[in-house]
Amino acid sequence: MARRLTTFSKFLITLLIIGAIAFIGRYFLTQTDVGKGLADKAGVEQPKSGDSGSSTNPGTTSNTNTNPGNTNSGSSDDVIRVGVVTWGGYAGGQYFNEGFEATKNSRFYKDYGFQVEFKVLDDFEASRNAFRAGEVDLLWATIDAFPTEVGALSAVDPVIVFQADWSRGGDAIIARRGITRVSDLKGKNIAVAELTPSHSFLIWLLEAGGLSINDVTIKPQASAVDAAEVFKSGRVDAAVVWSPDDILATKAVPGSRILESTRSAAYIIADVFMAKRGWADKNQDRLQKLYEGWMRGAAEINSNSSSRKKAAEILSREFTERGTALNPAEAAEMIGNVRLVTHGDNKNFFKLNNDYQGVNGNTLYSNMGNRYADLGFIEGRVPAWRQIAYPKLVMNTNLTSPADFPEKTKTYTKATKADEKKVALATKELSISFRTAEFQLDENAKYIIDKEFVEIAKVFNSRIRIEGNTDNTGNAASNQRLSEKRAQAVANYLIETHGMDRNRFIVIGNGVTQPIADNNTEAGRAKNRRTDFELLTD
Repeated sequence: MARRLTTFSKFLITLLIIGAIAFIGRYFLTQTDVGKGLADKAGVEQPKSGDSGSSTNPGTTSNTNTNPGNTNSGSSDDVIRVGVVTWGGYAGGQYFNEGFEATKNSRFYKDYGFQVEFKVLDDFEASRNAFRAGEVDLLWATIDAFPTEVGALSAVDPVIVFQADWSRGGDAIIARRGITRVSDLKGKNIAVAELTPSHSFLIWLLEAGGLSINDVTIKPQASAVDAAEVFKSGRVDAAVVWSPDDILATKAVPGSRILESTRSAAYIIADVFMAKRGWADKNQDRLQKLYEGWMRGAAEINSNSSSRKKAAEILSREFTERGTALNPAEAAEMIGNVRLVTHGDNKNFFKLNNDYQGVNGNTLYSNMGNRYADLGFIEGRVPAWRQIAYPKLVMNTNLTSPADFPEKTKTYTKATKADEKKVALATKELSISFRTAEFQLDENAKYIIDKEFVEIAKVFNSRIRIEGNTDNTGNAASNQRLSEKRAQAVANYLIETHGMDRNRFIVIGNGVTQPIADNNTEAGRAKNRRTDFELLTD
């Protein structure tokens, strides 16, 4: 005959069943991939190192996840880790953080409730591996070179979340005695770190001078520092280097000079930060606050001398502690070699300001993607800008003080007679067709100007001399007047359509006086009916 269970027995059995369910549920959530995914979505906290069920050794604190596809890997909930290089362009965030370490003294913590750590990763490959593994949440990049590496990072789906700076003197091209303009580089040996901002800078400068990479001999180097050492050894004619190596290398090589720097080539090298899309989506609120604080820091440094001094002291201390001796004056010079961009600059960069006609992330990324593909450095498809741009942080931020406004467009004083005769750094020759005895631009002429010169004019902020030239058909005096009118028509188009400063242009009519080919042949006369665009030295 079956015995009935007592009330106490039923209670014990119930406890055992509940305990078993709890154990199975905990195991499922913490020890299986499906369970972990459900826990993450539900916001359930996972056991920390040393807790029961942890897969790491007791006492360890590693959050590194070596699975590049896991977008939930990375720093703990209250620390955002940012991978940087030894560069002054990140000063806005480092100043706002009161240094490089994660600390509750940081304004990120005081104002927003989370901590930030800056990890110096000067080795390119090591930095990318750290990003894939989740050891840093944000990582530096430059938008000009990003098309060459985005394919290798496709497994982690990287997105560009904000811009930090424009290089303004931090990169330079130095050349030996006798090389005074871009055309002098033809056939010369040039040391450059390929697929880096140095490479991009060289490509643009050669194009501005009517040359290409195929017109020079590249001597590949591991870094811009190595390029400077090769130049000092006398093994190359020119090199693309970083500041302060431009000064040091030219002092070491008698007669050498800085041919051009990003002070004039002001919109070529844009430092940005990337994140994994999954991590950015999951941490969008904190990421937006990181961006906001960073931009506040940059605006303070740009507008206040005491803030700038403090930022230099922070960089000096932190870089020196990490093995790169840097005094405050040198750190201040490093910051002076960049434009720390503001919230307004980022709105322009992500083309959120419809009135902005300057260089933006899309045009720079797309142009350099095409150039590197043409040179054979990119295989396969490069994602479109809209697939890698992540403008949500900028769109969700509201900073409206004058210090947060975008950089003002450079203005120019009226050109002098001396400017008219100034030596040109680079000359770009274009054949623009005009009807006989006419100077109006047709649609095809406008297309040629847009395609071949407008972007060059935008990335360089040098004064531009436009020289009109004709063949020898007709009267010399009338040809001189006609050539000037044609050059002025080109300048007017750039002013009216592309918003360029009228005082930037010097208009010259050469008539028949400066042929580059034989006027006795039709082919020669066609070459002589040209318009020269010249970037002038400062």
